[in-house]
Amino acid sequence: MKKALTILSLALLGQANAATITVWTHFGDSELAWLRTQAAQFKTKTGHTVNVVSVPFDQIPDKLIQSAPKGQGPDLVTTLPQDRLGQLAAAGVIEPMDRYITSKTDLDKTAVSAMTYGGKLFSLPMFAEAVAVVYNKKLVPSAPTSWNAFLAAAKKNTSSGRYGYLADLSNAYMQFGIISAYGGYVFKNTGGTLNTKDVGLANAGAGKASAFLNDLRYKYNLVPEGVDGGAAKSAFVDGRLAMFLTGPWDMGDIKKAGIDYGIMTFPTPPGATGKWSPFVGVQGTMLNAYSRNKAAAAQFAKQIGSSDAQVAFNKAGGRIPVSLSARTKLKSDPVVVGFGKSISAGTPMPNVPQMGAVWGPWSSAIAQSVQKPGQNYGQILDKAVQEISSNIK
Repeated sequence: MKKALTILSLALLGQANAATITVWTHFGDSELAWLRTQAAQFKTKTGHTVNVVSVPFDQIPDKLIQSAPKGQGPDLVTTLPQDRLGQLAAAGVIEPMDRYITSKTDLDKTAVSAMTYGGKLFSLPMFAEAVAVVYNKKLVPSAPTSWNAFLAAAKKNTSSGRYGYLADLSNAYMQFGIISAYGGYVFKNTGGTLNTKDVGLANAGAGKASAFLNDLRYKYNLVPEGVDGGAAKSAFVDGRLAMFLTGPWDMGDIKKAGIDYGIMTFPTPPGATGKWSPFVGVQGTMLNAYSRNKAAAAQFAKQIGSSDAQVAFNKAGGRIPVSLSARTKLKSDPVVVGFGKSISAGTPMPNVPQMGAVWGPWSSAIAQSVQKPGQNYGQILDKAVQEISSNIK
């Protein structure tokens, strides 16, 4: 009798300590099903209940800022990208997670950097994306590792309605890897802190990068005028394009087309001082600073960010995991391996609110730089940086 009472007391104590946490998510279909499965497993393991609430992606930040201080927000948000991090941290509605995430050795360093703001980890990274060069193995049997080899392969396949290499040259996001290779940068990064007063998009390296992008069109005759991402993708899935700069988002259509593909990083451009380093976008799980169940919420965040959970998440929706051991478990998947290398070689997109002042002027400058041959790149970029600097408060 005494033993039965002890067991009952422990059960009641467990129920008393059990928390109910709310998670906001923009996931749909198979990814939403994955999250609900994780919630069910978490309850079985811990006794804590997870309520999964669907909220449109673009509404989450504002809703969180408005509701969190009133105690009406979620305990967790999964997921938001790093470009919202600065805004939410400045508003005081997300909690640093360093006390809960004591080891980061299994996480891609680029992803950790993306989710670090003011020296603190404000989000547990879940998945990432970056562009890479997808190549048709029928036209390019093995990945060229140098610029000269890349150029030779591209020229060999440029004729009679076929193209060797295509990319959206006017897209600043897509071409940041080139800009970075030559020494250009958005904001100066010193020990993980971004100096928004130091904009490096008009320095000597950025000018050389614009000249190289222009050369891809007018000197090497690889990328015709008017080519955007859609036109390049169409040519690739039709088998008329050898090498294509794109991201994981296009892989579904490439697979459906039956293209025998490989994925590689862009080679170091001629005369560049560094290696190609594309922008990396990372999404992660954020903890509400006003949550009353932070320990349980953080425990669930760690579960869904674990290696096995990220493998399952990849199987559900094809996202590229930031767990290095998850990537190892998925080493037979060329998409994970190829884009994983690009992510690890990349540069996190700035996670500060001031990035909003950059995109318009910078994008216009990059587009203008490839509109005709031999332009005054310094003048174009200087004008853009002046506008950017004047818009940053």
